[in-house]
Amino acid sequence: MIFEVEGKFKVNGEWMFFKKKIEAHNENMATEKTYSLIGSNHKVKRNLIRINGIRKVE
Repeated sequence: MIFEVEGKFKVNGEWMFFKKKIEAHNENMATEKTYSLIGSNHKVKRNLIRINGIRKVE
């Protein structure tokens, strides 16, 4: 399944918005994968990432 995840993360004191398409088995796995990808790509800790919504994409 593919999920679209929307949210924001804080880098250098500024909130940056994101929208990502994630392939995962369920919403919880999509959430974890999003935390992992944003954390590794932007060097941001999980407590600075806010997920506003997850929806299933057909």
